[in-house]
Amino acid sequence: MTVTDSPAARLQALFEGHRLTPTQRRIAHSMVRRAADVPFLSSVELAELAGVSQPSVTRFAVALGFDGYPALRRHLREVAPAEPAAQPASYNEYQEAVEAEIENLRHLAQALADPRPVRRAGQVLAASRPLPVLGLRAAAAQAYGFAYFAGKVHPDVRLLDEGGTMIQDRIDGAVRAGASALLCFALPRHPREVVDTLAYAKGAGLTVVTVADSAFAPVAKHSDLLLPAAVGTGLAFDTACAPMLLGRVLLEAMCDDLPDAQARLEEFDQSAAARGLFVE
Repeated sequence: MTVTDSPAARLQALFEGHRLTPTQRRIAHSMVRRAADVPFLSSVELAELAGVSQPSVTRFAVALGFDGYPALRRHLREVAPAEPAAQPASYNEYQEAVEAEIENLRHLAQALADPRPVRRAGQVLAASRPLPVLGLRAAAAQAYGFAYFAGKVHPDVRLLDEGGTMIQDRIDGAVRAGASALLCFALPRHPREVVDTLAYAKGAGLTVVTVADSAFAPVAKHSDLLLPAAVGTGLAFDTACAPMLLGRVLLEAMCDDLPDAQARLEEFDQSAAARGLFVE
């Protein structure tokens, strides 16, 4: 089965082109994550899965053009596997969190079966001099990790991991210095400041590449290229293994379009050895 034939991809195609409310985006995101099971869920079960009310599920189905949820479910059964996915083994809450992250990584692997979006994003980021990298609050660690490694191969990476009134000034400075793109890591809960900053960046003429937890995230409308990677929600604080890995994949794609990337890495290794930077 190719990625375009997967249940998740078919659901994604069903939702595209519709203006969804935040609650409806939450339902859509939950359905994509459990694409194989959704055709067999009642409206009440789907509501519980998404953490919304049952009437919200009905309104969601109508927003997609169906008479109600039963009609939506009939449609899903026509385009989904004939039987639900096998039930997982019994795990404790910590194991369940890990299993959920493994499933998120499987979905990411399926999405990367079509490498064109990541390759295109890598080209856009490699061409931007300087390259601002934005990530606030929960996404700050993702942005820092990307910027740390990107700085070894890209000549000018500028980390934007603190909000406030200075952030627009720093974007203006990057644009004046020649920046053509901005990379954003956006994770729940999505700060309003991130949405506003992306709108400002686009208004300043930057191409916005975003790694987000969902194609339906609030940052989508201000992103030229959005690369989704789901977060885990089984623990008190969300886990973001898939967004982190997608960031490393994006780094690899960017290196492919930086002709001197390998030379820069070798130069760093020689310098690190001369300084005794790492313990052997």
